[in-house]
Amino acid sequence: MSRVIIVGGGAAGMMAAISAAKQNHQVILLEQNEKTGKKLFITGKGRCNVTNACETDKLFENVISNPKFLYSAFHGFDNRQVMALLEEAGCPLKTERGERVFPVSDHSSDVLSALQRILKKNRVEVRLHTKVQGLVTKPFCDEGVSEDIKTKGILRQSSCVCGVCLTDGTKMEADAVVLATGGLSYPSTGSVGDGHRMAEETGHTVKNCTPALVSLRVSEEWCRHLQGLSLKNVSLTMRDGKKKVYEGFGEMLFTHLGVSGPLILSASSFYGKCKKKDEIVLELDLKPALTEEQLDKRILRDFEENQNKQFKNSLNKLFPSKLAPVMTELSDIAPEKKVHEITREERKKLVELTKQIKLHVTGTGDWSEAVITQGGISVKEVNPSTMESKLVKGLYFAGEILDVDALTGGFNLQIAWSTGYLAGESIR
Repeated sequence: MSRVIIVGGGAAGMMAAISAAKQNHQVILLEQNEKTGKKLFITGKGRCNVTNACETDKLFENVISNPKFLYSAFHGFDNRQVMALLEEAGCPLKTERGERVFPVSDHSSDVLSALQRILKKNRVEVRLHTKVQGLVTKPFCDEGVSEDIKTKGILRQSSCVCGVCLTDGTKMEADAVVLATGGLSYPSTGSVGDGHRMAEETGHTVKNCTPALVSLRVSEEWCRHLQGLSLKNVSLTMRDGKKKVYEGFGEMLFTHLGVSGPLILSASSFYGKCKKKDEIVLELDLKPALTEEQLDKRILRDFEENQNKQFKNSLNKLFPSKLAPVMTELSDIAPEKKVHEITREERKKLVELTKQIKLHVTGTGDWSEAVITQGGISVKEVNPSTMESKLVKGLYFAGEILDVDALTGGFNLQIAWSTGYLAGESIR
C-alpha cells in the first residue's frame, strides 16, 4: 500500500482520491478551503452541469486544447461512468437540452454530498484548512535532466516526489502526489495558480494562461446602451482578419463592457487561440432563419403597416424595444424620416446591417468571471496514459491545472473527472 497525497479538493482532486483509494492506497486529501468542491458548488449557476451525455467521440470534438491527450482519460472513465457513480451514491441525474446533465434537484450541493459519501466510504482522509506550499522531491537518478529536454523535447524522470511541505512548515511524506489545484479562474475559491508555481519549481513548463469561457469586451460604445439585453437564436461568426475562427448559434447577452452569454463564452475559447487579437471581429446575424431576400420582404410588410410613421418608430416588431433605437442609429437612416420615403438602397443597408452587425473585440473579462483557464502545465511533459509527470516520478496532474480546456456543456467537468480518475488509478 502506498501513501498518496491529493493536493486540491475540487472535482479532479476528489475523483483522484476516490480512484486511488479504490486501489487500496492510504489517501489523504488536502484542501485549503473550509470545504471541498468550493468551485464545483457554484458551477452551472449553482445547479452543477456535471457532464454531457453525448457519445464519447463528441467529448473530443468539444475539447479546444489538446484533445488527443485525453484519449486514455475519456475512454478509461467516461461520462456514463461518472453518471453511474453519482447516481449509485444517491444523486439522481437528469439530461436537458444540449445533452447537459444536472442533478434532478438542481442543487450542486447534492453532487458534493454524493462525492463526500464516496470519499468516506473509501476511507479517504480529508484535511480542510490545509494549504500546501510546495513539493518535496529527491534525486531519482544521477544523470539529471539534460538540455535535450528543452532543445529536442526528450523527457525523462530525474527526480521523484517524496511528499509536500505545508505553509506552516510541516512536511508530509508520500509515495505519490496528485496536483489538482485548478487554474486561475474564480480566484475567490482559492484558484490562484499555486499548482502551476509548484510544477514550475520542479522543472515543468506552464503554457501561457488566459481566461476562457468568459465575456468579451468590444470597442463599440452603443453596446453599453444595450446592457442587460439578451438575444436568443442569433448566429455569430468570429473572424481573424478574413479567416473564420468560430461560428455558432444560440443566446447572447449585452453587458456594460461588451457581450456575454453562452454563444460568446464558446467564442472566447477560440479568441484565446488567436495570435493577432487586435484584429478580431465578431459578426452578428440577428435573423439567421431568414435570407436577405426574405428579410427584405419582412421589412417591407412592416413598412407598409407603418408607412406614415417616422422611421425610428417602425422597428419595434422587428427588434426588441431596447435594440430598435440602436439599429435606427446604426442604419444611417434619418430617425424622423417617414417610412414611405425610405429608398430601396436604404432598406438594403438595413437588411445588410441586420444580417451582419460588426463588433471589434478588445479583450476578455477578468479571472473573476472566467469559467475556466486556457493554458497550464504542458501536456508534453505528462504521460497521457497515466497522468504522471515525465520529469518527476510519482507526481501526477489532474483537471484544470493541465493545458486542456473545452466548450460549455459539462465538458470541462468531464475532463476533471476523467483525468482525476486516471491519475488515481495509475498510482502503484
